[in-house]
Amino acid sequence: MAPDSEPAPDTPVPHTDPSQPPSSTNDSSRTTARGRAAPPTRQAAAAESLSRTVLPAPPTSGWRYTFSSLSDPNFRHLWLGLIFMMSGMQMQMIARGFLVWEITGSAGKVGLVGAAGGIPMLGLALFGGAVADRVERKRLIQIGQAVFTGIAVFNAISITTETLTWFHLLGASLLQGVMWSFLAPARQAIIPQLVGKRMLSNALALNGAGFSTAILVAPTIGGLLYAVFGPATVYYIIAAMGLTAFLLTNLLPRLDRPVLPTKTSILTDIKAGLSYIRRNNLLVALLLALVSTVLLALPFKFLLPVFVNEVYQRESGAFGLMISMMGLGSLTGSLVFAALGRWRRGLLYIATIFMSGIALLLVATVSLYYAAIGIMVLLGLGDAGRRVLNMVLIMEQVEDAYQGRVMSVYHMIFGFMPLGVLPAGLAMDRWGEQNTIAVLGVLMVATAVLVLATQKGLRAIQ
Repeated sequence: MAPDSEPAPDTPVPHTDPSQPPSSTNDSSRTTARGRAAPPTRQAAAAESLSRTVLPAPPTSGWRYTFSSLSDPNFRHLWLGLIFMMSGMQMQMIARGFLVWEITGSAGKVGLVGAAGGIPMLGLALFGGAVADRVERKRLIQIGQAVFTGIAVFNAISITTETLTWFHLLGASLLQGVMWSFLAPARQAIIPQLVGKRMLSNALALNGAGFSTAILVAPTIGGLLYAVFGPATVYYIIAAMGLTAFLLTNLLPRLDRPVLPTKTSILTDIKAGLSYIRRNNLLVALLLALVSTVLLALPFKFLLPVFVNEVYQRESGAFGLMISMMGLGSLTGSLVFAALGRWRRGLLYIATIFMSGIALLLVATVSLYYAAIGIMVLLGLGDAGRRVLNMVLIMEQVEDAYQGRVMSVYHMIFGFMPLGVLPAGLAMDRWGEQNTIAVLGVLMVATAVLVLATQKGLRAIQ
């Protein structure tokens, strides 16, 4: 979908779409920022090779279309790296949450450590997006993966030597937030370079399916490993997963850096990116909807260890199973959205906000553990819709030169998470777990009603 307004006069020419046949304009006609002809580069040769070897256009909807993006080996390597990276992060969430709970016995501190990773994103995500629009995105992704692996090794050694405190976990969470501020925009922005705009919806849905697969499998494994072998083993395995993701990303070709019209400062690039968003009413509406769902839907997931222990009277294995069932619902939803293609995506997005609110209300009113396992599937379906559809609708209309900066705003919004998690954790300490989640559920449903009533343009999107 095209943006609502015309691009700025200095809008750079987007990258060649590898899903389209090569045009008559080749790399030799490229010019530098100062106007001189630039010689062909290895990155350009790799991009041209991608465009020449692409298969005939597959169908754009239906179950045969579901996995079509994975036929591209470069996207497949990126996707497999995502699965290993996110599996490690899901196992880390299990280990970190229970470690903080065992060390402190405070729901507020569990929420603080879980939410701390979002704090750096408030200040650094915009810089991360601007950097992603300047440098080779592959290398930026690998730097983030290396930092993630190093953090896991540090925690594992600290546990083994019995020197770990909850402050170490808090610091590790903050450092991981810094890493994520640069890795996340680059990883999202590189996808259109690999698959092109025509396949973007399918690729992002499969990206969501990979994320959901990690949620489905990793927490249960992490919870069992934690219970049987202890947290140190879990963190050593997390480090191995981070290293595997790094090696898979290394298989990607070197792609062209985004071509900026002039040499400008980082702050100027950030300002240009924010102006680009402000001129597009649909982008603004989607990002504001994301803010409300981050504040209302995510706190439950971060505070689930407390909920499992206090409401259901169970331990880490039960927590892992609940997260995995949430992943099952998210995986199912992601595959459905990958197959649907362009079909009433605006209304589907609003429906998933409703779904999440209803699921939270059910969790708050039903105290049976086995019933809650089923409710987690519904919660996962809502999560998949909000995540996949919101990102697809945003990225489809953003030019490649702005992808990193727009995605940085998208991920920066997750930095608002402490504004939801911390009050929810404190509310659980004071008023109880179920009452707190009930309030979040009511506010989530109210948000869905507001979006449905006010966003005519969103409702009309196919």
